[in-house]
Amino acid sequence: MYGGVWRGAGVALALAVGLPMAAGSVRAADLGGDCCADLEERVAELEATTARKGNRKVSLTVSGWVNEAVFFWDDGTERNVYVGTNKLEQSRFKFAGEAKIDKDISAGYTIEIGVVANDSGSWDQTDPARRAGVFTLRKSNWWVKSKTYGKLTVGLEGTSTYHLLDDADFTQTRSFADALGPGVGIGSFFTRSDGVTGPRWSDIMRGFDNSTPGQSGRRNIVRYDSPEVGGFVATASWGEDDLWDVALIYKGEIRDFKIAGRVGYGNSTDPTASNCGGPTADFECEWGGAAATVQHTPTGLYVYGGYGKQTIKSLPGGLDSDSTTWFVQPGIEKQWNALGLTTVFGEYRHDDAGANPGTSLGSDLDFWGAGIAQGIEKADMLLYALYRHGDGEYVKASGALTKLDDFDLVVTGAKMNF
Repeated sequence: MYGGVWRGAGVALALAVGLPMAAGSVRAADLGGDCCADLEERVAELEATTARKGNRKVSLTVSGWVNEAVFFWDDGTERNVYVGTNKLEQSRFKFAGEAKIDKDISAGYTIEIGVVANDSGSWDQTDPARRAGVFTLRKSNWWVKSKTYGKLTVGLEGTSTYHLLDDADFTQTRSFADALGPGVGIGSFFTRSDGVTGPRWSDIMRGFDNSTPGQSGRRNIVRYDSPEVGGFVATASWGEDDLWDVALIYKGEIRDFKIAGRVGYGNSTDPTASNCGGPTADFECEWGGAAATVQHTPTGLYVYGGYGKQTIKSLPGGLDSDSTTWFVQPGIEKQWNALGLTTVFGEYRHDDAGANPGTSLGSDLDFWGAGIAQGIEKADMLLYALYRHGDGEYVKASGALTKLDDFDLVVTGAKMNF
């Protein structure tokens, strides 16, 4: 079919410019055989690699990444090696559409699916595959955006304080070692005290977003993001009965320094949405925090850090309702080889967690570690290795102070974008 089209096009072109029929015949002959076969093969190849879409008015972009790793752990009593999806930035794919309404306004949609081969954020000492082979709907929403008036989003989306602490990290560690790292990497494992099994780390860490106080998650919401003004964007969201939050985001450069920062606050009175991880009776919770990364561009030296707090009101018996965390990650990120950026860093996080009725009256926890990451620009790939250590103490529901055995974790893996 395509061969006939191309031959016809060659003849028509020759006639249009007034060339002799003999010359047209020669050129038509030249377009036969291998030339047209190559063209047909190329067209078929392009068709096979092009994303299909429902209509010609709305664009379609398919993107995502795969993030798989090997996890070596030692809880002081037992040690093992697991392989699975790095839940800190789990594998996923996203469909994003956009259509221009006029020169200022556009509309679109986002559908994002999380893919878990073997969930590193769920396994423990007894089961290396507590949650495996799972697809999760992460986002499903439509939006209208104006360069003048901002963006309105409706549906399943991150609230304004979603990733409040971790999205302030613009270095390569965002993919495997941001503020959520200890909560995701260790949270589901059982604690040990002199070898005796206790509650999970997440039961004494608190924080309803991956055991990290100070930020919210993805919810069914209405969200507004303002236009950027001087590097600042203001955002507010509401949803799921009685949840609301606000945040201020900054991204820019000041002389030789690259800066990103976020600050926000949220409140919820809807326990059925599991927004706070509190008791089953009616309660109210609030959360907030701030985080930033500052990098000296010429040297690549940077500091990423922040603070988060969560308060669950009306806990029974006057129990401690406040949970806080603060963290700091100093490092250097620079291109020392032809592959891409290299990141070398250290990290420290301290949690002062409030009560979890029936399990803990409070805890004092420390996490520290170090790691390295190597970007491979031509493959849009990141190789990483991380060591993390956790220790501390908690007060049992009985009032007994319990010292935890050390927990050590080594993670090596790769994240590849598409």
